[in-house]
Amino acid sequence: MISKKFRLSEKEVKKVLRIWKPFFSYGLVLNFLPNKLAYNRYSIVIWWKSVHSSVERNFFRRRFFDEVKDSIFSWWWKYNDFVFVVKKENKLDKKDKKNINAYKRDIFFLSSKIISK
Repeated sequence: MISKKFRLSEKEVKKVLRIWKPFFSYGLVLNFLPNKLAYNRYSIVIWWKSVHSSVERNFFRRRFFDEVKDSIFSWWWKYNDFVFVVKKENKLDKKDKKNINAYKRDIFFLSSKIISK
């Protein structure tokens, strides 16, 4: 997990989702909004329809924050608030390796899309 200062509160997540235009991948949607802080902040929204239990939802949240910690976003030169939303149609299962790899691939795809902008 990343420290609390790098995470967004519920109020800030709603602000980012309301204001900015999204980027899409197969299973995720990325919204971001520039911030005035000296670091990036992240959040992920996982719909209850996408997972079977809170154990799996927390598994994917932890996996997301581990990927973000090691990913390209850590050296992004503009500071932003990033909100990832798992699509409702996307079913996540922690026992399925293909599902986990697709989840990871979507995160990297969206990060490359942001860097190209």
